[in-house]
Amino acid sequence: MTLVSTAEIMNAARAANIGQGAFNVIHLESTEALIAGAEAARTPVILQISENCVSYHGGLEPIALATLAAAAAASVPVAVHLDHAESEDLARAAVDLGFGSIMFDGAHLDYDQNVAATRRVTEYAHAAGVYVEAELGKIGGKDGAHAPGVRTDPQEARSFVEATGVDALAVAVGSSHAMLDRSAALDIELIANIKAALEVPLVLHGSSGVSDENIVAAINAGMTKINVSTHLNGFFTRAIREYLDQNPSVVDSRKYLAKGREAMAGETARLLALFAGKSV
Repeated sequence: MTLVSTAEIMNAARAANIGQGAFNVIHLESTEALIAGAEAARTPVILQISENCVSYHGGLEPIALATLAAAAAASVPVAVHLDHAESEDLARAAVDLGFGSIMFDGAHLDYDQNVAATRRVTEYAHAAGVYVEAELGKIGGKDGAHAPGVRTDPQEARSFVEATGVDALAVAVGSSHAMLDRSAALDIELIANIKAALEVPLVLHGSSGVSDENIVAAINAGMTKINVSTHLNGFFTRAIREYLDQNPSVVDSRKYLAKGREAMAGETARLLALFAGKSV
């Protein structure tokens, strides 16, 4: 068990036709919660550190090294992934630190620039045996930069994968980042069509805004990697808010952070089991 490559986890999920949870790290407590949830579900997990998370911590190494160490101590397979990196330098730094995968996000570029940048990053990562995810078709909800309603074209996706050599592709099929309710409606037919056009696994970003039933339908149609962040952060934050409401004089942050960690771990276990088609 312990720290493994993202390729190992993704290949196993794809072979089994199940979904693989990939959940975002915000701080050490979330790292611990996500691993605890995976251990409770007896299921692999992919821990994601985003470029925004790196900025929050003032650099990649502090949060990355802590997360890699926690993953190495886990009793289930855990991979560490760089999420939504728009910086090629950051992507290369994650490869050098020993991440199992990187997601280069060139969706803000025009198509030809996206292909060229993604190819450069992929060549660097593959030279180190690191798995690469990219994005095509802007997914809504990230700082207003991605227009809602955009969808990935299956044939363009095929051309993009062939031109860049990426190992997995995040596609726009109706989800949106940072949603606080689960009302997004996925285009299940489009997912099936994209899957039929590609040889690589598909990735669903913005899954926090998608219902359990819709996520399961997406997995059945061909989605493999299911990214969740906001939904799990809500469990963490609500548990802390409830504890502080009930204990207004507490000053030891460990007491309320532990409640958030516990709540996040429980929902992590439930989601991982749901995606894998099993019970906790």
